[in-house]
Amino acid sequence: MSLPSSLPLLILEDKVLLPGSSMRIAVRDSASIRMIDSRLLKRDLLRSVLVGVVPRRSNQEHTSDSLVNAMGTAAVVVQVTGTNWPKPLYTLLVTGLCRFQIDGIIQDLPFVVANIKQMDSPSKQEMDIKKNAELTSLAVEFRLLAEDLVDILDGKAPVINRLKEMLTALPDHSLPDTLASIVKATFDEKLEVLNTTDLVDRFKKALHLLKRQQEIVKVNGPSKINEPSRKSRQLSKKFGGSSFPIRITKGAESTDDNEDEDDIEELERKLKGAALPEHALKVAMKEIKRLKKMPPQFPEHATTRNYLEWMIDLPWSKETKDNLDIAKARHDLDQDHYGLEKLKKRVIEYLAVRKLKNSLKGPILCFVGPPGVGKTSVGRSIANTLGREFHRISLGGIHDQSDIRGHRRTYVGSMPGRILTALKTVGVKNPVILLDEIDKLSKSLHGDPAAALLEVLDPEQNWTFVDHYLNLPFDLSQVLFIATANTVSSIPPALLDRMELIQVPGYTHEEKLVIATGHLIPKQLTSHGLEGKDVAFSQDAIKTIISSYTREAGVRSLERNLGALCRSVAVQFAEKSPLKTEGIKLKQADKQEDNGKPTSKTQKPFVITKEFVVDVLGPPVFQSEVAQRLAVPGVATGLAWTAMGGEIMFVEATRMGGEGQLTLTGQLGDVMKESAQLALSWLRSHAVEYNLARDHEVDLVGQTDIHVHFPAGAVGKDGPSAGLAIVLALVSLFSGRCMRSDTAMTGEITLRGLVLPVGGIKEKILSAHRAGITRVILPKRNEKDLRDIPENVKARLEVVLVNRVEEAIQAAFEDGSPFVRLSNTIGSSKL
Repeated sequence: MSLPSSLPLLILEDKVLLPGSSMRIAVRDSASIRMIDSRLLKRDLLRSVLVGVVPRRSNQEHTSDSLVNAMGTAAVVVQVTGTNWPKPLYTLLVTGLCRFQIDGIIQDLPFVVANIKQMDSPSKQEMDIKKNAELTSLAVEFRLLAEDLVDILDGKAPVINRLKEMLTALPDHSLPDTLASIVKATFDEKLEVLNTTDLVDRFKKALHLLKRQQEIVKVNGPSKINEPSRKSRQLSKKFGGSSFPIRITKGAESTDDNEDEDDIEELERKLKGAALPEHALKVAMKEIKRLKKMPPQFPEHATTRNYLEWMIDLPWSKETKDNLDIAKARHDLDQDHYGLEKLKKRVIEYLAVRKLKNSLKGPILCFVGPPGVGKTSVGRSIANTLGREFHRISLGGIHDQSDIRGHRRTYVGSMPGRILTALKTVGVKNPVILLDEIDKLSKSLHGDPAAALLEVLDPEQNWTFVDHYLNLPFDLSQVLFIATANTVSSIPPALLDRMELIQVPGYTHEEKLVIATGHLIPKQLTSHGLEGKDVAFSQDAIKTIISSYTREAGVRSLERNLGALCRSVAVQFAEKSPLKTEGIKLKQADKQEDNGKPTSKTQKPFVITKEFVVDVLGPPVFQSEVAQRLAVPGVATGLAWTAMGGEIMFVEATRMGGEGQLTLTGQLGDVMKESAQLALSWLRSHAVEYNLARDHEVDLVGQTDIHVHFPAGAVGKDGPSAGLAIVLALVSLFSGRCMRSDTAMTGEITLRGLVLPVGGIKEKILSAHRAGITRVILPKRNEKDLRDIPENVKARLEVVLVNRVEEAIQAAFEDGSPFVRLSNTIGSSKL
């Protein structure tokens, strides 16, 4: 055959493709990828494509000038495999045809194309062997030596029979190139064979390599081909080369050195030492066998290897021993967190049961509460108390079920899910895994991650959890899962059923004071380069921040404000300027030694007072507005629950002439709209009974429009606990009397006037306490929830329990029900 005058070049690093041999080449450089895209992928599939494969060292500088006069191999591209996503990566199967020499470079971009000169012709070489007696003798010797080597290896390699058939059919002129590509040889040795254009010299060089390998095989024995002994290394020196064992591959494919085989053997040893369960070890050994038969250039080779490495790294049997000292655990939890008695009690119960029955499966705890109350840090403290490893998985915003279950290995870039990734990271099978923000999962076209968590969080199923990537059962029963959420309303019922809910309410003012003094202030001082001997916070200053600058269930805003004060002091310290005398008390005192003798005067810590707080943080952000809001009729104070904790909520009502329409504003949900309609219906049905209308004016709002408004209209509101507050606001409106400014209420009503129980009582009462309210009206059936209220809060609150709307009306006004006074005044009012 004759080659074209020019060929696109494919640069092959540290490898040599000889004529008559085949090789898989992984293509990653941009120039070769552009050549494949334009010359191979867009061609007529019925025509073969020739490329020039030019070897070079990886540390050699690649320039156009360095390629001139270089030798290469013209090769036909048999197969192109690979992908264009997420980035182009191709593998070419090429077969060498004949030698060529580069005469010059035609183009460098977008890929290299060179003028070439063909250096050998199969037909001419065959004629030379027939005419040249020396070539004929070398060919006979070469073939006999190759057949002798094959006989030595008989039965010791799976491709011996194919190799025998290949030698029988191989023409004489192809023997040097083909055998040089099969035996183990260095890059320089194969490059020397490629650069030898004279057929006699080529036979001699290849014959040298073949004899060397035959002597090494005879010394080591056919069963130890890949284990060269001292004698074989000496024989190698005798033949002037390195000690390389022979490596036979299928067909005539060129191969790398035995580093890949050594790596596979190392993988196999690690797998056997990883204490895998029987079912996992069986699959791993099967994958190892496939990997041994697979050429390293195959894309699937890296995928299979990565899979086996994952199996080795997973903690199938490694675990830590629990520290089950109950007294120490109680002490550690008390030291790390103030309050949270219900939560700590449940943790101690878990530890106690673990101590009595070591085989207990880990329960799925879910801490539900507003932000900043310490849900995540409690999970970390539990891990420290148990002596277990801790890992946090943030679930906020996850919308793909593959993040939990992993991707199948058929996909490019597949990997295990977050559960197995966490176990690989911690290295043990019984860690504490915190599933943070489990209420913020979302669905998408890629599945529902909340549904994927069902198997993870079910103690009856998670001992056989199957990740899509691993595709094997993995035992998660020893993992202590802890979930956190701000609300349970967005958690699917099936997932909620798998978890044990533990409410984590907000903190009272007194608890915040203790937390700030014992935890937050030392932390902020340290983070701002200050010490306790430099700065001290007065109790009044901390109380001012809690009551006037923060109104939250947690302590995050409190910590930020404390940090702002520390930064202000740090600036003045850094500038070495005197601090303001206003708000900071500089006290001098005589320091007494142990013997009682006075020494030199020493400056005491700077005490940050209430005045300094106002100076740094500005005017108070929150002020009590309950008395101001309730100074006019038609306003009631309700209590609401939100994911951020409890808060007070005002209900305003007014009336005007009209056609009896009810207007509701404040961005209300359907539930609250129905509560308002229900409250008005109850009031209209009792208007005559309670002297709110004359006997002949049965319709209370026949010629009156009523407008009910919930302030903060930009904030959406909904929930089944506003009915009682709306009724009392309407009673106040129509009676013309103001409600008590120290009273707030919560509860839902029925058309018959019953007050129904509601949820979130603790959060609502704490919000009332933070707002300075001293009286709370609650449904009688919520009396059981009062036991969760801290004693110091109950001591400052008067709780009025009611069964009916009439009882709530009696308690909400200063001197009882307003209906008695209405009987004398209502007649003069025309509605």
